[in-house]
Amino acid sequence: MACVTGDQVQGPITYAAAGVDVEAGDKAVELMKESVRRAQRPEVLGGLGGFAGLFDASVLARMARPVLATSTDGVGTKVAIAQALDRHDTIGFDLVGMVVDDIVVCGAEPLFMTDYIATGKVVPERIAAIVGGIAAACEQAGVALIGGETAEHPGLLEPEEYDVAGAATGVVDYADIIGPHRVQPGDAVIALTSSGLHSNGFSLVRRVIAAAGWSLDRHVADFGHTLGEELLTPTRVYAADLLALIRTPGIDIHALSHVTGGGLAANLARVLPQGVFARVDRASWSPPAVFRTIGELGRVPALDLERTLNMGVGFVAVLPAAQSGAAIAVCRSRGIAAWLLGEVTGAENAPVDPAYEVVHGAKGVDGGTVQIVGEFAR
Repeated sequence: MACVTGDQVQGPITYAAAGVDVEAGDKAVELMKESVRRAQRPEVLGGLGGFAGLFDASVLARMARPVLATSTDGVGTKVAIAQALDRHDTIGFDLVGMVVDDIVVCGAEPLFMTDYIATGKVVPERIAAIVGGIAAACEQAGVALIGGETAEHPGLLEPEEYDVAGAATGVVDYADIIGPHRVQPGDAVIALTSSGLHSNGFSLVRRVIAAAGWSLDRHVADFGHTLGEELLTPTRVYAADLLALIRTPGIDIHALSHVTGGGLAANLARVLPQGVFARVDRASWSPPAVFRTIGELGRVPALDLERTLNMGVGFVAVLPAAQSGAAIAVCRSRGIAAWLLGEVTGAENAPVDPAYEVVHGAKGVDGGTVQIVGEFAR
């Protein structure tokens, strides 16, 4: 039997004294139950609190060759804005948008999602607000929130700090997978508007506003509200709208690109095959005020800004040119502004303009080539 002598502490040390409040975690679960209950699908088996989330996969039997698609992501340093404003009910939309919309890129329907929250101190109401936002976004996307984890990390994170991450799984029949193999010269490229900054580039954004000495409660006339409200604008969740577009008779989507980290050109190049060239015209749209403000306030070089932020384009679709008008109409009917962004040609006949950067592939993908030309509309 071991015997400890000499350096014993005064009094007993409990788990709560070490900084982990199990009762607070239980209260957070109780507070979030109703929100999670709304983010369900008929295939979900069991309820909240099990060791694993269960999903009836017999739906896959209806497909000739079902292929599972999976994605995981977080929201980066945008959480610092939520924490500074003490508003936590919108960051869940950012998380769901980053995770489930990546799954739709290949034509898959997202089925279920799990989340992970790490925090310095579990404040039940705060955790419930975060999960409530995740659940609301899942409900909007038609995705079941079937489980998650909240981890209290005293000593690693400050009491008011937290980070969020999530993972999702979807399914697509093999014959219905969309991507580079479908793209052809002559295709059109259309843009779907973003709701704002979404969840990428916040390290740059935060550095700019800190260097300028701007506070989050500063009213910005070009925004019509405070800086903090603009920065915390939730990411648009496109999943349900894109699935509706994909399933519209007479529209044959060849490829989709989620404009996240790396900007428009790099993310479009990822979904193009080798041997094709996409020319995008800046004159086809005017970036919203927040992008101009960050660029001018921080004197950010134009190319650096475009490689970091979405510049007002949240998603891109590639499809036969003759169908572009119908696709734009579908998007607009669902409340998403869309427009013709550019066109795809063969690389050998590419109208390359030596005055502008050419982007080839990105993030390890040896794909097609993209050039963004011209100046933004005013």
